[in-house]
Amino acid sequence: MCKPPLLDRDNQAPADEADEPEDLQTASEDSALKHRLDLQTGEDGLSEEEAARRLLQHGRNELPDLRTPKWRIFLDAVSPPTPAPESPETPHTLRAVQEWPDMSTLTALLLLNGFVGFFEDMRAGDAVAALKASLKPEAQVKRAGAWRKADASQLVPGDRVALAAGANVPADILLGRGMQVQVDQAALTGESLPVSLGEGSLVKMGSTIVSGETEGLVAHTGVNTFFGKTAALIGSTHDVGNFQKVILRITRALLLFSSLLVTAAVTYLSLTFDGEGYGVWPAVSFGAVLLVASIPIAMQVVCTATMALGSRLLAAKKAIVARLASIEQLAGMTVLCSDKTGTLTLNKMVLQEVLSYAKGADDAAILALAALATRWKEPPKDALDTLVLGAECLDTASLDRHEQLDFTPFDPKLRRTEATLRGPDGGVFDVVKGAPDVVLRLCDEANRSSIGAVFAAKVEELAQRGIRALAVARRPEGCGMEMVGMLTFLDPPRPDTKRTIERAMQQGVVVKMITGDHGAIARETARALGMGDEIGASDSLPTILPGEEVPRTLGRDYGAMIEKSDGFAQVFPEHKFLIVEALRQRGHSVGMTGDGVNDAPALKKADVGIAVEGATDAARAASDLVLTEPGLSVIVDAIVIARCIFQRMKNYVIYRVACTFQLLLFFFVAVFAFHPQQSPRTQVGLAIPSTFNLPVVALVVIVILNDATIISIAYDHVVPSPLPERWNLPALFLVAGWIGLVACGSSLLLLHWALSSEDPGSPIRRMGVRESLLYGKVVAMMYLKISLSDWWTIFAARTQSFFFTRAPSKIVFAAASVATLASTGLAVRWPFPAERQLIGLGLEHVLFTWAFTLVWFLIQDVCKVLLYKLLYTFDVSGIRTEAEANAARRAKNEAILGKQPSKRGARAGGARRKARRGEMQLAEMPLEVELEV
Repeated sequence: MCKPPLLDRDNQAPADEADEPEDLQTASEDSALKHRLDLQTGEDGLSEEEAARRLLQHGRNELPDLRTPKWRIFLDAVSPPTPAPESPETPHTLRAVQEWPDMSTLTALLLLNGFVGFFEDMRAGDAVAALKASLKPEAQVKRAGAWRKADASQLVPGDRVALAAGANVPADILLGRGMQVQVDQAALTGESLPVSLGEGSLVKMGSTIVSGETEGLVAHTGVNTFFGKTAALIGSTHDVGNFQKVILRITRALLLFSSLLVTAAVTYLSLTFDGEGYGVWPAVSFGAVLLVASIPIAMQVVCTATMALGSRLLAAKKAIVARLASIEQLAGMTVLCSDKTGTLTLNKMVLQEVLSYAKGADDAAILALAALATRWKEPPKDALDTLVLGAECLDTASLDRHEQLDFTPFDPKLRRTEATLRGPDGGVFDVVKGAPDVVLRLCDEANRSSIGAVFAAKVEELAQRGIRALAVARRPEGCGMEMVGMLTFLDPPRPDTKRTIERAMQQGVVVKMITGDHGAIARETARALGMGDEIGASDSLPTILPGEEVPRTLGRDYGAMIEKSDGFAQVFPEHKFLIVEALRQRGHSVGMTGDGVNDAPALKKADVGIAVEGATDAARAASDLVLTEPGLSVIVDAIVIARCIFQRMKNYVIYRVACTFQLLLFFFVAVFAFHPQQSPRTQVGLAIPSTFNLPVVALVVIVILNDATIISIAYDHVVPSPLPERWNLPALFLVAGWIGLVACGSSLLLLHWALSSEDPGSPIRRMGVRESLLYGKVVAMMYLKISLSDWWTIFAARTQSFFFTRAPSKIVFAAASVATLASTGLAVRWPFPAERQLIGLGLEHVLFTWAFTLVWFLIQDVCKVLLYKLLYTFDVSGIRTEAEANAARRAKNEAILGKQPSKRGARAGGARRKARRGEMQLAEMPLEVELEV
């Protein structure tokens, strides 16, 4: 058997020459046929006056610009849902605002967030822009009896245009009388091969004429074309990313909680003015800074930095991240919908098998006869000529020993080519190649009787499997036509596709094929890839008209059927779009891969759109992830990397919420419960307030130092979940709140001890601290305690078992060390002399504070582990239910793959047993996973 040659898409086989089902007709073609008489165009074409009138009526033949203005994108980006001080209206308020040393820092953080969001959102309109750019600028049009080149944007319905081989179709065009043409619609419909279209057929904008030439009338222009409807679907997609929704929910929850506590504290402080303590404006100043400090203003920056690291890792694997927030959604992807042509397959026809039906006819002989039925000395005219003449086992020297006396090129109506030749021995014979049923009818009756049943059964089997076939027959001079053999060919899967699908399913992702190609071809491809053969048809799917609102009942009405199917065939762009939306309404995080214009709406609608190598500009612009090398294996690598990024972001959110709880609860309780003036103490030159608080600048320093160094979490060591991730916010808030509550409790205890340090029997004195604390040193000690607790909380938040079970990265450890030492240095030598309430600590007090904080950090970590056990034992927020659902999903995928339980499966089983003992990891099972990168 000779090695099969590859065939590029640019030289595709004519559909009718091979054994291929009938071409599909679209709804837009039916509409065009109904309105053909309304075009009212004579043989001379439209007059210039009539063309101008229709241009006003129908508009230019181009797509509308649906992009959001840049200024609006920027304003939205710099308007985060965080509280900002209102404009001062009195001198007292103005003075309070001017005393805020953190104002410039907060403003800088807001602008940084804004610029990051601005440049990210600038990509939103690129899909429609790419579609507009792909609209070809010129067309051959007949106006007032004269042919001329015209700007394609000036075409109107009824214009008479000429189409020839190599031309790009400038609008939806109804073909008139003339020869049939071969049209490549792969980028629009996903069909592998060009289709034959003749009079009355609709040629769609964006397709290409492969061979033949004809005339036609423009039926639809601009947004009314098949191409324009695709753009309308893309432009109608304005979904807010899941990550933005999560950040907004977290921020709103913290804002509500913070506002209630801060309002109560500020009201109390404002009413306790005693000449030396708080009054209205100082209380408002303190409350506003505390409110801002409690809101995760740097969350967007930290998470963006974390995702940016992931994008660099993916870039090293030849995958470009077009939208950073898609990394978070990739981590939670549960369903991957994939186009077939050019994505799962090579989009290149490959010779599969050579079947012999004549004695002595081997593979080389059949290929040689097929080659003789071409003009072998000229460049190949179509895909099948390329397929045959490119075969490695073809002896081209033997072809040159023949003389071609006559040749009949391919005719779509006859569906065959034919040649008359003189052989090296001087004998004359005819050779025919073409569609199997056509060639079989040309054979003599005796030959048909002998092979007819077997031949027909084989053709039927190939058709059911979606494999095209090309028959070859020979007729010696004076004899009847005899079937010699049959060539089979197929657009095969990419070499790495099957393994990629297996790896994706092992990661808990369900893979579905969605293609515009025929059902038989889709089933054969799915069978070869081990995906399952439940391939549905488009008639079972919903449809949508341009501009029509997407129904909110798609998931309810069609979701269950779509979930059960392994894929769909013969679908149009709106079907792909609606399949993705139905799955999203069912709660799935959906990924979509594709390469053509027909895939662009679904790529934009999906949570994660993935454009494969060689994709059109429209597909790339609509995607979140763009692959720059052949193959799909990087998708699974991207999933693993995304889950690592997700773990880091989740750890940061737990840490940041815990810090907010510690700050807010501490100051709320301290304001009401601790009254330094009532404690016996001396404080030279300083007024002791009636309620305890930290100076405003101390709060600002805590916020700035923490937010500046926490970015190091982007480089932390994590273990990705082997199953899709999701934000379980109720459980996350419970864990973070519990961690923060323990830290807050320890801070309140230390404050109580510090305020009573002048008492000889106080706990601090009994623990060996000889020097009593002035009020300014109490403030410094609490500043150091809160700072240390904040930073050490990251070590508790980053694991769900004990903190020492996973070592932090060197960068995180170094950042924690720098922040800890900086906080200690500030507590010893406070650099702000205007803040008279804070006096630097001595070594004895620093060491005591360190030891106290360390002991309570260990207690905090133990409490965290116990809470995780309780959460799973009582199935709080559906943690155990979610874990069991993930385990079921994984078992189903392994059953589809037909694999026995592997080492990975055994480890998952071990994790489930641990889970029942209360050791389940939040939203991940198991904790450890063998990476296959």
